[in-house]
Amino acid sequence: MSGWQQHLIIAPILIPLVAGATLLFFDERERVIKAMISVVSGLALAAVAISLFRLANSGEGTFEGVYMLGNWPAPFGIVLVVDRLSALMLVLASILAIPTLVYALARWHTAGAHFHSLFQFLLMGLNGAFLTGDLFNLFVFFEVMLAASYGLLMHGSGSMRVKAGLHYIAVNLAAALCFLIGVSAIYGSAGTLNMADLAVRIGEIEGERRMLLEAGAGILGIVFLIKAGMWPLNFWLPGAYSAATAPVAGIFAIMSKVGIYVILRLSLLVFGQGASAGLGLNVLLYGGMATIAFGTIGVLASQALGRLASYSVLVSSGTLLAVLGLNNGMVTAGALFYMVSSTLTIAAFFLLIELVERGQDAGASVLAVTMEAYGDADEEDEEVEVGVTMPGTIAVLGICFAACGILLSGLPPLSGFVAKFAMLSGMIGTSAQGDTPIAASAWWIVALLILSGLAALISMTRAGIRTFWASMEGTVPRVLVMEMAPVMLLIALTLALTIKAGPAMSYMEETVRNLQQPTTYIDAVINARRAGVSEPSGPDGGGGL
Repeated sequence: MSGWQQHLIIAPILIPLVAGATLLFFDERERVIKAMISVVSGLALAAVAISLFRLANSGEGTFEGVYMLGNWPAPFGIVLVVDRLSALMLVLASILAIPTLVYALARWHTAGAHFHSLFQFLLMGLNGAFLTGDLFNLFVFFEVMLAASYGLLMHGSGSMRVKAGLHYIAVNLAAALCFLIGVSAIYGSAGTLNMADLAVRIGEIEGERRMLLEAGAGILGIVFLIKAGMWPLNFWLPGAYSAATAPVAGIFAIMSKVGIYVILRLSLLVFGQGASAGLGLNVLLYGGMATIAFGTIGVLASQALGRLASYSVLVSSGTLLAVLGLNNGMVTAGALFYMVSSTLTIAAFFLLIELVERGQDAGASVLAVTMEAYGDADEEDEEVEVGVTMPGTIAVLGICFAACGILLSGLPPLSGFVAKFAMLSGMIGTSAQGDTPIAASAWWIVALLILSGLAALISMTRAGIRTFWASMEGTVPRVLVMEMAPVMLLIALTLALTIKAGPAMSYMEETVRNLQQPTTYIDAVINARRAGVSEPSGPDGGGGL
């Protein structure tokens, strides 16, 4: 890895940081300049993320990119680490940011102050959380992400957004306090917060110190489970996500995955072996299944499309948590594929909801005023229309809505089906080939996955009929190209994921294999070469770069 390539590791943090700070110097009336800076930053961020993804995918999975801030080696200095998992999350976040940002440029970026700066700082927090190699800086980037999300959630004002925002802030402030308590307990017992160094030292910790360490890890786990939306810690999520504006809800689709990412990282790196191996897996397993059940009930009960999308986030998070609780490599690889597919789908659905409801609300209000004025509320005029053509806008919206329904329910042939098939085959197929019987918990997850898909199909079909077929007023919503294009792009990405399912699954499987063998990650961080020093900083020789 050459010198300029090494500096790419910090670029996903610096690019949105510099862009967000620069945007603060421009007045809100200079919308064109602010929009241009934000879009250029998003494109540059996507280019860097894809470059890191390609580097992480090279060398048969042995690549571990380590960047030492201040040129201080671990565990004394701050390190940023890129491997297959973090590179995947960087690409997902950056690719998701571009459509949501373009969608916001149609109208929402002018609905409040400092939208673009908050959006950039949110990306900075997300990317920092994916890249950091120690727990304290994970807390720092976590707070940067949350602080930006507070402003974005209440962007556009309105009593509903303010109410949901205050609940969201209260829950996350409590989570931040738990984060500090958990980190303090871990540092007090292990003497380090560097993830790689913690993985090395955890085998030496015994007695009361181990109890303190596991208690701190449990408190820390609660924080990430709150963010991931596990039941019963998820009551804040449906209200917050459904109240947010469409582009904000779209980018929020990946925020719940931050908790999933950290849980996966720590469970395999720090608690993958030794006396504390498997810590909290049962909580993930049964909590994930409860979350799937809760989200499924919410999907069936939701009448508003925003609530339907919010509960779909819970179904997605519950699926990932339950699968992680199984601790099966093949199933985890399918879960990573599912995470990418569901995140893109839910983001597209949040953007699509506003476009669909725009014409529906306008038509309903016009009809209500007309009926009240002419006293026709109790009269039913039956008119038979023959040969009525469907407007092009409604046709495109309907196709996108149907695609989202297919993806959310996991029907073939799109990526939602491929992801669920990969997880189900991992749970059933691998056990059926061996002598070990299939665990009862795996059967429960299989049943919940099938039922959640059926619930999504019923709810999306019901909503589609109510929206597109049984509309009382045929008002065509006014949809701009820059609003429709992001939705179509996100759905097209799920189609590309379906076509390239083979290479994508190979990448996911290699990612899980690397996570299950943490020595590569540990050696890369501990033995990383300092700039200007010919010999490696670690005692064992060899470096990760």
